[in-house]
Amino acid sequence: MLSILDRYFLRELAQTVAATVVVLMVIVAGTAFATVLQQVAKGSFPASVMFQVLGLRTLGQLTNMLPLASLVGVLMALGRMYRESEMHVLMSSGMGPNGLLRPMALLAAALVLLTALVSLWLGPWAARTSDAMVTAANRSVIAAGLDAGRFTELPGKGGIIFVDALSRDGSKLGRSFVATQRDSKDGHPHLKLVTATNGQLYQESSGTNRFISFRDGWQYDIPLGADNWRVMQYQRNDSALSAVTSDNEEDPAESLTTLQLLDSANPDARAELAWRTNAPALTLVMLMLALPLSRQSPREPRYGRLLLAMLSFYLYYLLLAVGRAQIGKGHWHHQTALWVLHALMLAFAGWLWWKQYAPRKPRHEQALPA
Repeated sequence: MLSILDRYFLRELAQTVAATVVVLMVIVAGTAFATVLQQVAKGSFPASVMFQVLGLRTLGQLTNMLPLASLVGVLMALGRMYRESEMHVLMSSGMGPNGLLRPMALLAAALVLLTALVSLWLGPWAARTSDAMVTAANRSVIAAGLDAGRFTELPGKGGIIFVDALSRDGSKLGRSFVATQRDSKDGHPHLKLVTATNGQLYQESSGTNRFISFRDGWQYDIPLGADNWRVMQYQRNDSALSAVTSDNEEDPAESLTTLQLLDSANPDARAELAWRTNAPALTLVMLMLALPLSRQSPREPRYGRLLLAMLSFYLYYLLLAVGRAQIGKGHWHHQTALWVLHALMLAFAGWLWWKQYAPRKPRHEQALPA
């Protein structure tokens, strides 16, 4: 049964951590939005699923945000109580230093379980869903904004296209017209015009490159400023669109399930597995470190401890990133060094906590000479 004081601490800590998560998600969403817009401008990212992919990317970043939000949230909540002398009043009323451990243990259990859920299941699911959504949208020319009866710019500077009819899934085209401007080897601009009775969108077996296959039409190659036009009648004419960009092209292991990572001997897969399994431990260490760092006097600078905590977090995070890189390069074949780092940081946080509340030795006064 929780006491009134336990519920008060738990409510204050949980609210501050939740508010910190929201703020960090807004920051990450802004960065992800700029990346998505850049991919849309290149034509390799369908604008029709832009906001869905943005939400999934932000959701996947919770693995990195929860440890930092735990540290900052607890530090700000307890720091406010110390600055406003709430903690001093509670301690003078009989609450010992262990009075914080019970609500902190409950909060730590919830946050560690949430981090494990996100890192082991929700994050990979978001990556796979984002990849599948981009791939499915790129199979249809509707994803590029193409609509029957109007001129549309193809992605990736692929030219201007006009179709009089489209199938429901956007993969088959009716009578089509495409105009593209390009430069020849000698630098002279050429205008390429293609007409077709019908067309169809398809992808390579790898799912990377996209093409529109035009059938039964004419192709005109017109050098601008010259009269040596070339005309060709064809039965089939394939035109390449911009390549499909995977949402996880830099690290394909991000979209693998945790069970698939366990069965893989690939160094990249082992590195990704190490990162996922170490995320809950990182959250626990940050919560333990926030306890001694949050104690401050009313006259102490408001964000002095916060700056120290942020520096500690980034140093710790960089050490973990170095360990992940060593596993990914095949230099390390296990995660022992990472878990040793967690143990050392937990021991350091425990030592800081004990140092703050350990009974101090009385000073012996020296007798004044007569």
